Order: sequence, then structure tokens, then C-alpha cells
Amino acid sequence: MAFVVLGANALLLLQLSALLVVVDVYALPLPPIAAPKSPTLVLPKLPPTPAVKPIIKPPPVLPPVKPPTRPPVYPPRKKIVAVQGVVFCKSVCKYRGVNTLLGASPLAGAVVKLVCNNTKNSLIQQKTTDKNGYFFFTPTKLTTADVRKCRVLLVKSPNPKCSAPTNLNRGSAGAILIPAIKPRSKKQQPFSLYTVGPFAFEPAKKYPCH
Repeated sequence: MAFVVLGANALLLLQLSALLVVVDVYALPLPPIAAPKSPTLVLPKLPPTPAVKPIIKPPPVLPPVKPPTRPPVYPPRKKIVAVQGVVFCKSVCKYRGVNTLLGASPLAGAVVKLVCNNTKNSLIQQKTTDKNGYFFFTPTKLTTADVRKCRVLLVKSPNPKCSAPTNLNRGSAGAILIPAIKPRSKKQQPFSLYTVGPFAFEPAKKYPCH
């Protein structure tokens, strides 16, 4: 009888142990459940858009450019020429042979000559100085185109004690014509004025200096 009781108790203990094992299994913590992933939205691939070429407009057609019109160029008008100058007497003997007008005075009655060796308008004219030693040529056939071959030179002096022509400003060799400075005048002159000199005579060597 005792064996029966013991066997019944042992069976009960085994059942309790099995129950505890089952309880312990269910008492274990459950593994975390991951949240379901949201489905990835996959868009359909579109074909590439073809590149649009820019519209290039042709350049505007401009009218042909006309060359600038220039006024016609005319040669300078030829004008009549006038020539002026002054003649002095170097009466101071110590300045004989010196190119200076120190002590000189205007010489009235001196003769000067205008010579132009041009092919078409060759001429020779003489003028006598006034009381101020001034002379003025107005040759009618001489124009501005001819002055390059013209010269003015001394001829003679009315004073025997002041009769030797000097080469001051090429008075004895022949002076070229130089355009005169135009005066500030609105009045237009009928000629182109040229000037030479001043020229000078001096005592001749036969007159001794004292």
C-alpha cells in the first residue's frame, strides 16, 4: 500500500514539474517583433526627353554702307604776288664788314632788283626806296606758283660814302621770297605778300675809317 501511495506522489510531482516547465516557457520574454517595412514605391522609368536645339535667327540683312563722300579737292588758287623790304645805310664805320644794323639808318633812293628765272614768267624789275628805305614790288605776271625761283638783291646806293652792298640777309647774293605775316585784318588783299631783307649798304673800303 505504501508503494502505491509513493507512486501516486511521485506521479503528482512529475506532473507538477512538467506544469512548472510549461509555465516557465510561457513566462520567457517574447522576441521583439519588427514592424513591417513599408513597400518601396518604384516609379516607371520614362524615356529621356530629347534636347531641344535653340532656334538661331539669321542676322538681319543691312543695306550696303555707302563710302563717305568727300568734297572735291581743288588746287590752291594762284594769286598775284607782292614783295616788300627795307634798305639801310651802315654809316658807322666801325661796323663795316659786320652783319649788324647797329647805328644804321633807312636809305632813301637805293635801287633793288627782283629777278625771276622761271620758264614761263621770267622777269626783271627794279624799284627805288622811299624816304623810309622801303620798297614794294607788284609784278602783274608773277603768281604764288613762281616765287620759288625769284630773288631780290641790291643794285646801287645814292650815297657814295655808303655804296658797298653787304650780304646781310643775302642782299648782295639774292634773297629768297618769304611769306609775310598776315595782319589781323578782315579786309582781303588782292595779292599774296612776301618779304625780304632788311638789306644794307656800308662805306666802301676806299673810304678810310677815322
